[in-house]
Amino acid sequence: MVTLSQRITELREEQNLSRPALAEALGLPKLSIEKFETGRHPTQQQQEKMAAFFGVSVFYLQGKSRDRTRMDDWMAGMEPAEELDGPRYTPAPVKRPTPAPKAPATPPAEGGLFDALLTSKKFRQSLSEAVMETLRSPEGQEILSQLIRKELDRLR
Repeated sequence: MVTLSQRITELREEQNLSRPALAEALGLPKLSIEKFETGRHPTQQQQEKMAAFFGVSVFYLQGKSRDRTRMDDWMAGMEPAEELDGPRYTPAPVKRPTPAPKAPATPPAEGGLFDALLTSKKFRQSLSEAVMETLRSPEGQEILSQLIRKELDRLR
């Protein structure tokens, strides 16, 4: 499993940034990135800031997932669509930048069964359908409303 320190180094190097340059871009002390890359854990807020800067999920940054997708990437693409039994939400097409070439995939390491499952297209499709069905329910709509209100209050 990839560690948080390794992931920060990997993402920083992909962007061709020095440690001090990344720290400056994030508004952090000059030596903070060096500390993060050598084992000191950033706070949750610092992790969220780095994930947003690199355009990845916090789970990816932490090394808990191979999926770089941020939740707000796919949630932002939801558009209402009227149906006979009430409003439903369908994903809108999202334009994504062409990803940089990746190293050849390696088979899952010992204990990597969960990662293999998460990368399965069939599993991801099933999960997507389950999430969408849950969001269509009255309870899901209420949760979304609460989250949106909370986010709007935070932005004010």
